[in-house]
Amino acid sequence: MKALATLIATMAFMIAPLITDGFAGFRPDQFPIPQDNAPVQPSGYAFSIWSVIYLWLLVSAIAGYWRYRDAPEWDAARLPLILSLGGGAFWIKLATVSVIWASVLIWVMLGTALWALFAGRGIKPAWAFALPVGLYAGWLTAASCVSIGLLGAGYGVGGGAVHWAMLMIAVAMLLGGIVLRRAIGVWSYALALAWALVGIMVRNGVETPPVTLFALAGVVVISGLALRQLRNHT
Repeated sequence: MKALATLIATMAFMIAPLITDGFAGFRPDQFPIPQDNAPVQPSGYAFSIWSVIYLWLLVSAIAGYWRYRDAPEWDAARLPLILSLGGGAFWIKLATVSVIWASVLIWVMLGTALWALFAGRGIKPAWAFALPVGLYAGWLTAASCVSIGLLGAGYGVGGGAVHWAMLMIAVAMLLGGIVLRRAIGVWSYALALAWALVGIMVRNGVETPPVTLFALAGVVVISGLALRQLRNHT
């Protein structure tokens, strides 16, 4: 039953962008202080990672239903993944209506995705569950931090946009380090998070050097942690 529910939730999650206008970042005018070219947000091309995430999650859901329907180790991770993908099916539409509630929902999606990742990190083969969920959770880690950075700057809380970009890059690095310590060998998580940080570097370039350099430091730290764990894990 959970295997079928996971497949349905995955398909609903994939269909959502097709029946909406899609999503490539919040609009500047969705905030009291317009966030035009916000330094915390990755460049638009970085969102192309979703095509890989969608496809890999679908392959995982099909494999889980077809070959591992009654596997207990899969069942332990299915419920949180269903909750995350089920919420994600409504996220794009919500993001066009309310940035605050969209930010709340994306943190719920992240929490349940990490729950699924930790519960299923030992599933073999890794490509069938841990790696696709890791890629999904890695991007959500970055996206969740971006949402808070946009809210903070967009509503004039504390410092400005650069301050919030630096702060949330630091939070993403901290969360990434914590997750990698628990999800050893799930290199796809680090890949997605590093991809988002590179997107932030591209967005800022030479216009905002502190953010660009801090994002680069994040890429180095996250990549270094992942490579060290892979070396020790093999």
